[in-house]
Amino acid sequence: MPTWTTVAEGVHQRRGGPFDLSVVVVEGADGLLVVDAGGDPVEGAEILDDVRSRFDRPVLGLVNTHAHFDHTFGNQAFRTGVPDVAIHGHALIAAHFARYEGPRLAAWRIDPSREPARAWADVELMPPTHPLDEPVDLDLGARIVRLLPQSPAHSDTDLVLFVPDARVWVLGDLVEESGPPMYGSGSYPLTWPDVLDELVAGMQDGDLVIPGHGAVVDRAFVARQSGELRVIAERLAAAHALGVPTDGVLAAHAEWPFPADGLVGAVERAYLALDGRPLHEGGAGDA
Repeated sequence: MPTWTTVAEGVHQRRGGPFDLSVVVVEGADGLLVVDAGGDPVEGAEILDDVRSRFDRPVLGLVNTHAHFDHTFGNQAFRTGVPDVAIHGHALIAAHFARYEGPRLAAWRIDPSREPARAWADVELMPPTHPLDEPVDLDLGARIVRLLPQSPAHSDTDLVLFVPDARVWVLGDLVEESGPPMYGSGSYPLTWPDVLDELVAGMQDGDLVIPGHGAVVDRAFVARQSGELRVIAERLAAAHALGVPTDGVLAAHAEWPFPADGLVGAVERAYLALDGRPLHEGGAGDA
């Protein structure tokens, strides 16, 4: 069963589902803003029903923190349940869908056994109705929520939410607490720590941070995870400069900040970037 936590006044986190997804609800005088929609239409409908039954207030909008399937494949359930709902997200989500999530969905439809746990038969890719390439303030009624598109990091579609009156940040998968950060489709290993460092610089001690997966953290946690990501980025750049082949990079160090088997995609995408090749030549990876 999903668990709910009130993070600050009028800001709530719902954790649950197969990916321990953080769904965030921000209350304003006029209604609710929901953050992230789950990994398939069934989960999306469950999230929407849960939100409605708990708050009994209108859903004004949905925000996608990035394009990956576990955050966006439930979008259509919100558009079905609230036909005029605005879906906010990074302006590159539609392109990311075409490059990564769409081919992944098509491959699954050809052979569902490749990912038997997915319930994707009825998925319709639904990019934001309100794509953003600049910061935007949403007025929920006596409460502003700031939407901040980011430079490439965990993906090329990361978007951060900031609730100024509560000093709460919603970072999506730019940080993770219940597992290591994922170098999935569209990740940028070399610039990811730079993005986090810039966010940390805008945070205050005492600010609360909701990760894409896991428990609420703080500014120090984000700074620490950024440092770990930077160690990985610097090691990959150094290995590339020395001419170490991709299949030898991870073996060059006995220990990594995160499990080495989760860093294969990081090596691949870092080398593509350092070679000056388009990063979409790399595999789709995971979420």
